[in-house]
Amino acid sequence: MRADYHLHSEFSDDSRERMENQIRRAIELGLDEMCFTDHVDYGIKKDWSEGNIEWRGGDAMSSGTDEMDPLANVNYPEYFAKIDRMRETFKGRIVIRKGLEFGIQTITVPQYQKLYETWKDQLDFVLLSMHQVNNLEFWTQDFQRGKTQQEYNEEYYREIYEVMKIFKDYSVLAHLDLIVRYDKEGVYPFEKVKDMIAEILKLAIEDGKGIELNTSSWKYGLKDTQPSRAILKLYKDLGGKIITAGSDAHVTKQLADHLDEGYRILKEEIGFTEICTFDHMNPVFHSL
Repeated sequence: MRADYHLHSEFSDDSRERMENQIRRAIELGLDEMCFTDHVDYGIKKDWSEGNIEWRGGDAMSSGTDEMDPLANVNYPEYFAKIDRMRETFKGRIVIRKGLEFGIQTITVPQYQKLYETWKDQLDFVLLSMHQVNNLEFWTQDFQRGKTQQEYNEEYYREIYEVMKIFKDYSVLAHLDLIVRYDKEGVYPFEKVKDMIAEILKLAIEDGKGIELNTSSWKYGLKDTQPSRAILKLYKDLGGKIITAGSDAHVTKQLADHLDEGYRILKEEIGFTEICTFDHMNPVFHSL
């Protein structure tokens, strides 16, 4: 089984890559399965149904042009309908799953609960991500600004844990140590946050949830996997078994990037024997 379980398309505000392009490339690469996980970030983005959508200059992860991108979440009816059409078009060539990436915060949990209840019959998979805290984004340094490295790292993991205590409608924790990607001070020592991360992982395991290996760490030039090998090992040592892998591709050339290397690390370095896909929010285990 080779499956990319973190993919973006034209329905994410930071991508203009059409679904059909991602699918054709996945077939060319010999993937068995793929799952679209386009962005929902309540607090900093609106749903299309709210109207008065703001627009911003083109994002570096999308086409690299000066065109404007909408500060909007997924257009849910069009998104799920298009995946249905893609399933029919590419039937028998690849399995296509329906997912979303929830960029959740404690202050936005009620909106995600409502969203999940509305679309749960359509969903195969949900990533629980955290891209901002109190609507302060990491990539802009707004969240880190004015805090010590210890303060913003601890606040980041504390916020994830608080969300997990009250929100259970997800499949796996995405790029768990995402803050590393945007930490200008370097990698904060794992041992200093190990206890906090262990509590996060214990709760995920208790709730029957998993984590992902996000292979965009190679694209971003990180010195370790994302999450780190230490986190992956801790999850396994604590009894965790549910793990997915995804490229976080926003353009076709990133699709399945380092996926096979990720599988090798999970099997040979960490000791996992199975990788997961999802069907209607239920994990399906496959031998690595």
